[in-house]
Amino acid sequence: MSSSLPEDHMSAMITVNVELGERAYPIHIGAGLIGRTELFAPHIKGASVAIVTNSTVGPLYGDTLRVALEPLGKKVTTVVLPDGEAHKNWETLNQIFDLLLTERADRKTTLISLGGGVVGDMMGFAAACYMRGVPFIQVPTTLLSQVDSSVGGKTGINHPLGKNMIGAFYQPQAVIADIGALHTLPERELAAGIAEVIKTAAIKDVEFFEWIEANIGALNERNDDALAHVVKRSCEIKASVVASDEREGGQRAILNFGHTFGHAIEAGLGYGQWLHGEAVGCGMVMAADLSVRLGRLADVARQRLVRVIEAAKLPVIAPKLGDDRYVDLMRVDKKAEAGEIKFILLTHFGETEITGAPDQAVRETLAASVRSIWRRPEH
Repeated sequence: MSSSLPEDHMSAMITVNVELGERAYPIHIGAGLIGRTELFAPHIKGASVAIVTNSTVGPLYGDTLRVALEPLGKKVTTVVLPDGEAHKNWETLNQIFDLLLTERADRKTTLISLGGGVVGDMMGFAAACYMRGVPFIQVPTTLLSQVDSSVGGKTGINHPLGKNMIGAFYQPQAVIADIGALHTLPERELAAGIAEVIKTAAIKDVEFFEWIEANIGALNERNDDALAHVVKRSCEIKASVVASDEREGGQRAILNFGHTFGHAIEAGLGYGQWLHGEAVGCGMVMAADLSVRLGRLADVARQRLVRVIEAAKLPVIAPKLGDDRYVDLMRVDKKAEAGEIKFILLTHFGETEITGAPDQAVRETLAASVRSIWRRPEH
């Protein structure tokens, strides 16, 4: 495997397109993009803009975005939401609607999300609902949101009984991914994003997975070229999958590798105890274990996956929720059919299978995975 960066690494902005006919849109990737007026101008048609951010990201990049919008002569308002997965709910969503109604936003008002996946998911859902649909732009500031949640049009909020169970498919006008923002991420947030990168490579691109194995150190150290490469390649893969199955009727479900177990961890512990990417990292370990037990995956491949997840400083031991609790939570999953849990299994790197699994095999995986409460490493 090669440990060198590809020749097309980011020395300047590049664009990946999501091909969805009249709903197609660009994903711009590069450093310093939040301040570039020309990237926003083509996608803002009305007289007003509403920025939706959170209490962590707003102070870092809010002024830069507002200055970039000034030459467009639009009325700009901002709503600052509380930070964290625990606030991805109806109460917080209503803060967005409160601002839009108070400011008398109309159907041409453009919403701009400035933050990670929680902000982007909630703002996208608000855009889908307000006046039955207004335009929005994603400005993701975490690695996880740049490589995954900002792309593809999945929007929504959590319910105490299930993650992302209330929402809509609604595509943005554009995604503007500024890799410079990744340098202000806490270590846990960076690792959470790397989890989604590993997932994308594992299910779709064996060469990309090998590249991650060889370059995980550069990613942990926030090397700009390494970060730009994984954002670009992850977006290319996701854009291709979304273009072929926008509403998750088939192939798009493979993007949920590790998420059936991972969502159960998030809901079972209480949203925000583990970051989404941390739960997905551990969920991939569990899904790979199940894949081996069902004869779909060689154990040597499982070991490779576990090693790279550990190297990314992600958890590989699941919390003790109780087998019955895990099973109940996994039944409240968007892929479940008539109460049967559907799993994304890995068969080879780059290949997956969507299937049910015998209850005994699932419980054996839970017994093997839940050894002790994982304790977050000190940084």
